[in-house]
Amino acid sequence: MELAGRNSPRAGSVVAGVTLLFEPYTLRTLTFRNRIWVAPMCQYSAEPDGPEAGVPNDWHFAHLASRATGGAGLVITEATAVSPVGRISPQDLGIWNDRQVEAFSRITAFIASQGAVPGIQLAHAGRKASTAPPWNSGGLVTSRDGGWEPVGPSPIAFSEDLATPHELTADEIAGIVEEFRAAAERALAAGFKVAEVHGAHGYLTHQFLSPISNHRIDGYGGSFENRIRFALEVTDAVRSVWPEELPVLFRVSATDWLAEAGDERPSWTVDDTVELARRLKEHGVDLIDTSTGGNVAGAKIALGPAYQVPFARRIRDEAGIASGAVGLITEPVQAEKIVADGDADVVLLARELLRDPYWPLHAARELGVDVTVPEQYARAF
Repeated sequence: MELAGRNSPRAGSVVAGVTLLFEPYTLRTLTFRNRIWVAPMCQYSAEPDGPEAGVPNDWHFAHLASRATGGAGLVITEATAVSPVGRISPQDLGIWNDRQVEAFSRITAFIASQGAVPGIQLAHAGRKASTAPPWNSGGLVTSRDGGWEPVGPSPIAFSEDLATPHELTADEIAGIVEEFRAAAERALAAGFKVAEVHGAHGYLTHQFLSPISNHRIDGYGGSFENRIRFALEVTDAVRSVWPEELPVLFRVSATDWLAEAGDERPSWTVDDTVELARRLKEHGVDLIDTSTGGNVAGAKIALGPAYQVPFARRIRDEAGIASGAVGLITEPVQAEKIVADGDADVVLLARELLRDPYWPLHAARELGVDVTVPEQYARAF
């Protein structure tokens, strides 16, 4: 089914003014039909090696396409590696070659045909790479079983179960920055309209940010200015090839959750995140996708409904940049309140959309909003 343009009801527009959650939202020249976005969710379902390594397949098409059909405004891929060694697991997606671009093009075209915007999260796992899918223990995959040596800012393992990473040299860091640039260029060729830099959850960019994982004494370690250098260089590399009219997002872990637990070790804090967000805005980032944690094994996280929303609020208020809230957002009224109260500009759903790909359509009905569903499903709504 071919849908009409963004201003037509057939593209999923709503009765204006009924809710903020279902009002269109614009970044640069790109308008999203609503403020319900699909957060990146690893599927661990690609071929691990050979010519199809990292290539999206029918599973990825079905997973991402159903969320677009289900009414989301932005559909972001899982953490998509900029190089083979940047994968979290051998089964992760990548965008380091043309075969991957070709396979992604089919997915982005379908997402756009449903009135949603296709987005990609560009990622490098760093010291948390070469691990098994979570249903296969999530432990280290050795070279004997198709794994590889992880890399990181410092030779510090994430946990006793994972490998000690190779400490990156300055030249190797420059090479990874270039891989992010090349990946962004390929993502654009594949039809993506939004690029998100993955700087959260203990993966490589977060590893550079946090003094827990970064013990370097060169220009990439020590001071706050040095520790954010890699994040800014990656952002600049992506922005250099991403069109001026299209947005770039940055996913951040707002805290390592040590300071909140009374742990006095130097770590990444929400104050650091607010300052980083200010710098990222200056470097062309349009929205901070706000998560937390992932860099400290066994960290005590204060879980609860919408538990990360206050961090998104601080970034929005204090850094003067748009923010997205994610984390245990499950109810339509809850999501509407987050946006209506100004806690965040958009909400990103993950596990709730695994449970219900059509959550946006169900939320619209619960909130009394008139949205247009695909013709094939109209009789059910």
